[in-house]
Amino acid sequence: MDFVDILLSLQEDPEMKRFISNETIKAIVMDMYAAGTESTHIVIEWAMAELIRNPGTMKKLQDEVRSVAGSKHTLEENDLVNGMDCLRAVIKESMRLHPPGTLLLPRELIEETTIAGYRIPKGTRTFVNVWAIGRNPSIWEAPDDFRPERFLGSSVDYRGQHFELAPFGAGRRMCPGIGFSVTIIELALANLMLQFDWKLRDGMKEEDMDMTEAFGVTTRIKSSLLLVATPRF
Repeated sequence: MDFVDILLSLQEDPEMKRFISNETIKAIVMDMYAAGTESTHIVIEWAMAELIRNPGTMKKLQDEVRSVAGSKHTLEENDLVNGMDCLRAVIKESMRLHPPGTLLLPRELIEETTIAGYRIPKGTRTFVNVWAIGRNPSIWEAPDDFRPERFLGSSVDYRGQHFELAPFGAGRRMCPGIGFSVTIIELALANLMLQFDWKLRDGMKEEDMDMTEAFGVTTRIKSSLLLVATPRF
């Protein structure tokens, strides 16, 4: 059974039917697609921007992807199961530096709590600044540098178990589109590395790139990323 099957099965329970209408199910599915799609292209664009600024890392990632692909011209989901440590490290590092949602979504405390000596009353609306956490020098070495190798051999992941890396949030209210989003990010980035060689436009250097973040609910790159793609096949 998939997620929609489970939601539909809840309608068979008389106690749950009034809470799980067809409209509710459609709204939940739309939330998943919206959350997954928005974060997907933001992470891919930031990852490509960081890779083009770090050609050595891009070369390592291309070598890994092309080694796994062999003679294949397109990678599929099953191809990403093993041997893609560098790919996943690049994605983690991109989301550490550039989380799609800088402040996540607001949370409301259901009971009073104390954090770092501060009393937070019940009902307080709070925001979690995952951008600041991802660049905290007390947690990360050289926090402003793009270093995917920091995640090689590390158990730190972005699925809500490690609060130092929580671009999708954590707990019961974490982003519902995480599974859809991460799968598409991995597939898209792997195929971009497999099928093309990348460079900046003529006359442009890595240090000339504008890495300014655009203000908004989601954190996009302010200036459009324009690259030259050379097909390999």
